[in-house]
Amino acid sequence: MTDTDTGTHERDDELVHRVLLTRVIEPGDEAAGRWVRELGAAEVTRRLADGGPALPGASAKRWAGMVARAAVARPRRDLDAAREAGVRFVCPGDAEWPGQLDDLGDARPLGLWVRGPAGLRIWALKSVAVVGARACTEYGAHMAATLAAGLAEQGWVVVSGGAYGIDGAAHRGALGAGGATVAVLASGVDRPYPRGHTRLIGRIAEQGLVIGELPPGEHPTPSRFILRNRVIAALTRGTVVVEAAHRSGSLATARAAQRLGRHTMGVPGPATSALSAGVHALLRDEAVLVTDAADVVELVGDIGQLAPERRGPVLPRDLLEPATRQVLAALPARGTTGPDDVARRAQTAPDDAIARLYELRALGYVERHGDGWKLTRQAVMSVRDGRRPG
Repeated sequence: MTDTDTGTHERDDELVHRVLLTRVIEPGDEAAGRWVRELGAAEVTRRLADGGPALPGASAKRWAGMVARAAVARPRRDLDAAREAGVRFVCPGDAEWPGQLDDLGDARPLGLWVRGPAGLRIWALKSVAVVGARACTEYGAHMAATLAAGLAEQGWVVVSGGAYGIDGAAHRGALGAGGATVAVLASGVDRPYPRGHTRLIGRIAEQGLVIGELPPGEHPTPSRFILRNRVIAALTRGTVVVEAAHRSGSLATARAAQRLGRHTMGVPGPATSALSAGVHALLRDEAVLVTDAADVVELVGDIGQLAPERRGPVLPRDLLEPATRQVLAALPARGTTGPDDVARRAQTAPDDAIARLYELRALGYVERHGDGWKLTRQAVMSVRDGRRPG
């Protein structure tokens, strides 16, 4: 047997041990993660098979439950079932493993079940999480879809949790723009949840990626949703929360992102909306306010990817030279005034004021009445609504 064959065999054994442990250990279990880091997955599975004394950090009752689950686990059967469903298992050390998940320390996933054709590691390098309330408003759904579409158009991968509301809107926005999106599930990737999103998650698997920590056939639980959020936060460069009440689970994703040193962003909503109250609290707590994809990319992107300058519409009078605008501003809204008065108010010489008044007449802003000057009716209206006179 060659060194290459030996390495491949050891890698396959490591994969099988980790697959078994996904049936035994709940996501985010730091004590179990420490066992795997210190002893290795093979030794942990051996001790579970022996049923000996509990490892440090596990009570006798908890250890007994883990031993019982290990006894009925069939990792090779799980791998066969996954392959039939077009699912692969990626674990730390594999070429496809996203290195940023290692930032989770002992809470790092044992591995990820991946459904879809794309390479997870490459996609994760340029990804942003867009999360929020399940029971979102039309405003929230619109903002999530628009934001995701804008990110996708700029080559960013949109990551979310596949849930109703903001998550679904974000996935649809990215898909609608022909872009890339990843759904991180709190269930087995072969059992789309929620069921109402079966078609959407199927479409994501065809055009993007569906990933999760739980083995085939596993169902979600409330705690698994919360623990899933740490993967979304760690996988991406930053997390955007679109709508969230004070107790929204999406805030857990944002807090995890903050702990991991990732960018945390929020889309503001109406001050009277309870569904935006959590976002507003997040914005008060060092998150960055964003309103579109350009804002997000400026924060998470490479140096030089700046959002366009925010300003109001350019009005025709804004295109005038400053001195000419000053003369225009010196004319009263009603009535006629002489060039000497205009010059005094504009703080310029009378000859200069007269020259600029004739320029303004050619542009349709003023008209001459005998020795006096006045604003045209169109100019008065343009001052009010920004239209060009004439």
